[in-house]
Amino acid sequence: MIGKLSGRIDYRGSDHVLIDVRGVGYIVYVSERTLAAIPRVGEVVALYTDLLVREDLLQLFGFTTLAEKEWHRLLMGVQGIGAKASMAILGTLGPEGVGRAIALGDWASVKAAQGVGPKIAQRVVNELKGKAPAMMALSESAPIDGGRATDVIEDLVPAPTNTPTVSAQSEALSALTNLGYSPGDATHAVAQAADTHQGADTAMLIREALKRLAPKG
Repeated sequence: MIGKLSGRIDYRGSDHVLIDVRGVGYIVYVSERTLAAIPRVGEVVALYTDLLVREDLLQLFGFTTLAEKEWHRLLMGVQGIGAKASMAILGTLGPEGVGRAIALGDWASVKAAQGVGPKIAQRVVNELKGKAPAMMALSESAPIDGGRATDVIEDLVPAPTNTPTVSAQSEALSALTNLGYSPGDATHAVAQAADTHQGADTAMLIREALKRLAPKG
């Protein structure tokens, strides 16, 4: 499985880029939003990738954040959503927008993506609503150097170092939503707690988030 690529952009198409990684060219399909965010031809880029394997087809899809990649994988698991529809949804809303729409049950926003009808949009919201809080926490993680790589030959972009914190945030979000707090309020409170107490475990994040969620006055 190819999980990440760092290389130089040789070509930019309407829905894909050709990335030269140490002399090997990889065609990587990206959303409109990702295409607009990555560098120009001749510059270096780093992308998380997901490999689609079919009997007669191998396709790589690229993402600037882990959140975008994981939303793609979740969307692809919904019946009626293929790679093209998933990329259209991500291109229209972005990973943060997808999380908000699903958490709020806003299937009309999902339907705004090209090729996604109302029934499929509603199915996306219904099937993925339980995943939204954890995914919104993952959205707090930084992209790979803004989609750029500084040295594609020797120093590949390091993996994110905040995985334990992201896991704790996800668990804290899940606990808070189980207590009845809205995904939006819980996400904001956990993010503030994580910023103030970097490296905090789940229990501390929950305590600190509850302080921020407590009624004022």
